[in-house]
Amino acid sequence: MHPPFAALLAIPTFLQVAPANRAAHAGSSAPATTATVTPTTAFPDVPPRPPAGPVIRLNDAVETGLQNQPTLHQAMAQTRAQQGRAGQAKAGLLPQLTATASYFRVRGAAGRGTASGAAGTPSAVATSNNSAGVDVYSFGGNASQLLWDFGQTYNRYRAADRLVESFEATQRTTSQTVIVNVRNAYFTARAQKDLETVARNTLANQLRHLAQTQGMVSVGTQPEIALAQARNDVASARVSLINAQNAYDVSKAQLAQAMGSGSDGGDFEIGDDELAPVEGEDGAPELLFDRAMKNRPELVALARQNESQRLTVRSIRGAYWPTLTASGGVAETGTDLGELGLAWNVGMTLAWPFYQGGLTKNQVREAEANLDATQAQIDTTKLAIRVDVQQASLSIRAAKASKIAAEEAVANARERLRLAEGRYGAGVGSIIELGDAQIAFTNANAQLVQAQFQLASARANLLAALGQR
Repeated sequence: MHPPFAALLAIPTFLQVAPANRAAHAGSSAPATTATVTPTTAFPDVPPRPPAGPVIRLNDAVETGLQNQPTLHQAMAQTRAQQGRAGQAKAGLLPQLTATASYFRVRGAAGRGTASGAAGTPSAVATSNNSAGVDVYSFGGNASQLLWDFGQTYNRYRAADRLVESFEATQRTTSQTVIVNVRNAYFTARAQKDLETVARNTLANQLRHLAQTQGMVSVGTQPEIALAQARNDVASARVSLINAQNAYDVSKAQLAQAMGSGSDGGDFEIGDDELAPVEGEDGAPELLFDRAMKNRPELVALARQNESQRLTVRSIRGAYWPTLTASGGVAETGTDLGELGLAWNVGMTLAWPFYQGGLTKNQVREAEANLDATQAQIDTTKLAIRVDVQQASLSIRAAKASKIAAEEAVANARERLRLAEGRYGAGVGSIIELGDAQIAFTNANAQLVQAQFQLASARANLLAALGQR
């Protein structure tokens, strides 16, 4: 005879690999309980579910993930860092002001005259027989302002500012990744919870069969081998329940990790939340693709990177031309703090690095290559988005069909088990026939859980592919 709960042992492995949604078998478990499965409370031998912790809802799990997930905190920090870099780039467009205070001990050959140094420097102080040395004090300030550099500084700032927008879009991408991961983990846990219920109800049913078989063997209407088979089925059902309980606990721990609150250790219960149908999920994939192209933050991030690269190219090309800067300074300078003299200077500087060994030319080549790479990345991302949308759309279609088929299979398996139990109770059916019917019913319920899981998983993935919450 086949192991009674092969499907239950296989489905958890599947669920641990794939993302999930509500995989409840509400449409099958309730009828199964009333029609064929005695409530577990009637059998003290069925291990009770551990005391339930607080029930966590889907939206609460998502919000917790958005608040606690370290990957999102990292993305937010990277955005702030880029904002700082943009501010640094902007500083070059603003006046540069410096306040100075200095003291020098000057010693030199005897003589008279006034040096032509800049305001506030010791050489600007008249000297006379200072071979013994004099004290020089200076208090003042200097200012400079970039007048024109053919867009080098301005375009550098604009490029950095575009990257701020790119990082903000990347942060939104990370938020959506957190949301879909939490949803998938939540629905995986929900599916495992439902599989545990299937296993618990199956064990209760097997215990009922065992009690029935013991009575029939005792009056001689069934052979001893039927009792051995019934006991074997009960033992197998216990193993399946233990595995299902463990899979549920593991899935809750994984949900806690997805929410960024792994310290909870899954000390909670999963609610009954579902994802509503996605608008247009049954429509043409091209319409969904157009929505994704408008909403996906990855494309926004890459578009801003592309703009930043273009501005970087313009900024570097500006280095082919001169830079004009205005500067000035004023200071009170002298050898006696009580008798300081005013000194000042103003001027303009034109600097033209007309040859730097090909540095600017190769910087432009590098920036243009980066621009081409960003454009290629945009094209690649568009192709990936199309695949994401098509795959999620097709998965929804297949999951809906599977769910309908699984519901029909549950109804047929329930009727088969009812007939098998009637035949067995009447003494015209065998324990093998009853066991096969129980296996079919258990597997049908597990398949329904899997179909519901696949549908919810596909909807969660479609929302992510469309760039929606």
